[in-house]
Amino acid sequence: IGTAEIYRVIDRIDDIDDSLVIGQSWKGDQRVILFLKMKNGFIFSQDIYLFLVSPYIDVMGPESQMIFTAPQEFLLVKLKIALFGGLLICFPYFSLELYSFISPGLYKDEKIAMAPYFIFSPILFFIGSLLVHYLIMPLALNFFANMQITNNSSNITVLMLPKVSEYLNLITSLIIAFGLCFQLPVLLSLLARVGFVNSDYLKKGRKYAIIIVFLIAAFLTPPDLISQIGLAIPTLILYEISILIVSIIEKKRDNN
Repeated sequence: IGTAEIYRVIDRIDDIDDSLVIGQSWKGDQRVILFLKMKNGFIFSQDIYLFLVSPYIDVMGPESQMIFTAPQEFLLVKLKIALFGGLLICFPYFSLELYSFISPGLYKDEKIAMAPYFIFSPILFFIGSLLVHYLIMPLALNFFANMQITNNSSNITVLMLPKVSEYLNLITSLIIAFGLCFQLPVLLSLLARVGFVNSDYLKKGRKYAIIIVFLIAAFLTPPDLISQIGLAIPTLILYEISILIVSIIEKKRDNN
């Protein structure tokens, strides 16, 4: 290691120390912002919940019903909505804060290279959330609704009346699962920049990726094929897009 490299490492350590000091001062602001977003989320929690259950209403009709079996259950649901909504709204802000935290230790070209990851990460998470709300949930709920027993000779009726807490757990778990899986291009392209993976490695591992993706989809989604396939297919498409992005990164690196 030469003297220039040693000085470069020392400069980076100093920059990181400075960013740590700045980061400590930002912690209070982040907590305040999260608290304010949670407060707003609780105020509008009923409207947010009605938006989340709109796929259920579309499938079951305007006279559809949901239940809660404990007096405090819907209050806890509102609190969960406030927390989840606050974190979701603050996600882009926290991404920018993370970028500002590590950027002092990066050179100008490295800052430019890292910026897209912190921009596209919230966008991809948001796209995954929209896919859950407008496509996956309606398809899954329609599948479950077809299991109801309404007209039969046994004089018994079996209706789908989900609890408000269980419905919230279902849709939030799907949003998190899709949002995280949609980070695949960000993760693979970042690993490609640091030299951990390359396009040839990803192409050779395609058959293993298909198996792993379907296993992860089966683990993260409810036990129905619609949700599992609905998560696996977009993830595999993003895997192919990631291969293309990694190839572009490699070409730029070779040109430089």
